[in-house]
Amino acid sequence: MSISCISESEHGAILQVLAVPRSSRTEITGIQENRCKIKVKAPPVDGEANAAICKALAKYFGLPKSSIVQQKGQTGKQKTFLLAGLNMSEAEEILEKILSEL
Repeated sequence: MSISCISESEHGAILQVLAVPRSSRTEITGIQENRCKIKVKAPPVDGEANAAICKALAKYFGLPKSSIVQQKGQTGKQKTFLLAGLNMSEAEEILEKILSEL
């Protein structure tokens, strides 16, 4: 199954994210607008929410934080992250497992 928020690049999987800062918990909550919706406790101030998303993605996908690279969306809710070291099918498999547990 192809998940619309994940694509392939030469350096790894690309994940399209919809960020929801200042939430009660940090968690992936589903797919919305062809993006992986991630709620984070951190406010969108001084990059705190971006850092929280990177940390959460590293945890969910089993990667070191250095393998999560924000490519777009430094100040907006729509963000793009590179998951270096994972191919598209591996990332889809992990995200499918996360979504099935919601």
